Amino acid sequence: MFTMHGTTMIFMVIMPFGATFFNFLVPLMIGARDVAFPRLNAFSYWTFLFGALLMHAGFLIGQVPDAGWFSYANLTAAPFSEGKGLDFWALSLQVLGIASLAAGFNFVVTIINMRAPGMSMMRMPVFIWMTLVTSILLVLAFPIITVALIELTADRQFGANFFNTAAGGDPILWQHLFWLFGHPEVYILILPAMGVVSEIIPTFSRKPLFGYPVIVFSGIVIAIMSWAVWSHHMFTVGLGAIANSVFTITTMLIAVPTGVKIFNWIATMWNGSIDLKTPMLMAIGFVALFIVGGLSGVSHAVSPSDFQQQDTYYIVAHIHYVLFGGAIFGIFAGIYYWYPKITGKMYNEMLGKVHFWLMFVGMNLTFFPMHYAGLNGMPRRIYTYAEGFGWEGMNLLATIGYFVIVISLLIFIHNFFRSIKKGAEAGHDPWDAPTLEWSISSPPPVYNFAEVPVVRGQDAYWITKREAAARGETVPAEPHVDPSTIHMPSPSYWPLITSFGVVWIAGGLLIDVGWDYIRFPISFVGGLITIIGVIGWSNEPAAEEHHEAAEQH
Repeated sequence: MFTMHGTTMIFMVIMPFGATFFNFLVPLMIGARDVAFPRLNAFSYWTFLFGALLMHAGFLIGQVPDAGWFSYANLTAAPFSEGKGLDFWALSLQVLGIASLAAGFNFVVTIINMRAPGMSMMRMPVFIWMTLVTSILLVLAFPIITVALIELTADRQFGANFFNTAAGGDPILWQHLFWLFGHPEVYILILPAMGVVSEIIPTFSRKPLFGYPVIVFSGIVIAIMSWAVWSHHMFTVGLGAIANSVFTITTMLIAVPTGVKIFNWIATMWNGSIDLKTPMLMAIGFVALFIVGGLSGVSHAVSPSDFQQQDTYYIVAHIHYVLFGGAIFGIFAGIYYWYPKITGKMYNEMLGKVHFWLMFVGMNLTFFPMHYAGLNGMPRRIYTYAEGFGWEGMNLLATIGYFVIVISLLIFIHNFFRSIKKGAEAGHDPWDAPTLEWSISSPPPVYNFAEVPVVRGQDAYWITKREAAARGETVPAEPHVDPSTIHMPSPSYWPLITSFGVVWIAGGLLIDVGWDYIRFPISFVGGLITIIGVIGWSNEPAAEEHHEAAEQH
């Protein structure tokens, strides 16, 4: 449960939530009609879905990973982890990695090549900048864990010895490879939320983002520095005083660009005309909780004190303040903010605020006591403990807080689905927002923009609305046109077939019928399906022949 919880929340909840916003909003915010490679996007989605299903299929046959979400060697060696659980973990993560890489390349090319006329790099919304930075990190980080997972699979399936000390392997190699991926990964999880918050705070403060170039630069600096801090996860491994000192310093330095962003968000709100709607509450909650999580992170950075905190609940408290208080609150802020754009309906504002306050209180009630339990010596990944350690009270508080979080999420789910059916019509621009996606109808037409907009500055839609107001006019939503007159990519089955082949390759290696060599032919069939899918995909025209109406147009 510990292993699957960590793996699922990171790779199958927060990452795809980020990708959800990327998919829906990147073309809308840069004034494009679609992403650069729509079929690659479809391939990414199906591959993600199949990888997630494969990972959880282990539950159906009682073969589930059990080495913790970062799966340290030598716990992952065949003698210490029997069954197929860790093979499910390693191979499913490979499939999920393929999905992430496909999406990452797609968004990099989309953002660099497909911006509307006039949208220079320094006129892009911060969310688009953070998407670009995140996508570049994805493309560079996932190959590292790919190598580590290939080595783990080779050890477990084919008797290799990458992490077997008895045969000259090195279990510390796994830790380096995993965390060299893992630390950029945590910024892959948090930068999209930072981008969301950077869109919401200006809109509800009624003023432009304070220090836009500095926020953009801070995001880039975080991405670059994220490659230089991975061994702070390994302070107790015995790397020596020099390595520990270097990573202490780099870890403290990476707090600086994050702190810069926080002061910019506060300065944006300063003297603003603040409207505390649910998205703004979630964004402010993000900032507050991320400060707490960031400060406990700085306390980990001090390698001597990290010896005391290592593998205790203090670490659990830290990761949940930055990933629940940070990423999840940022994701909910985005869901509430863009809900009217995606659905065309308004959610119930009262229920939204009840959700926020219950989740905010429940989150602090759940995770704040873990700091104390951890410093009192409670190790992580235990499901029971003897009496007399003084941990009972903290754990009781955490359990109560957890039920408060569950109630808040039930309220959110009710609000979400009820508002789709019964919510008031939202209109195209309910928040008086500054970015291009609010200039078109809600929900957007399939082609996004009938006429590709021309951008004349930062906060492009505010400029348009200000000029119209000066003339005593209002700006209506862009009118709809006949979709057949606009060149759009056609749907395709080939990405689905290719994805199915990819997951079959991984699934074939998991089949165990007693005769070892049956796995390879089954895997090989998956490879054939993948090749057929790629060939079909390559020979399919990008768009069907235009209708006569389009040709006349």
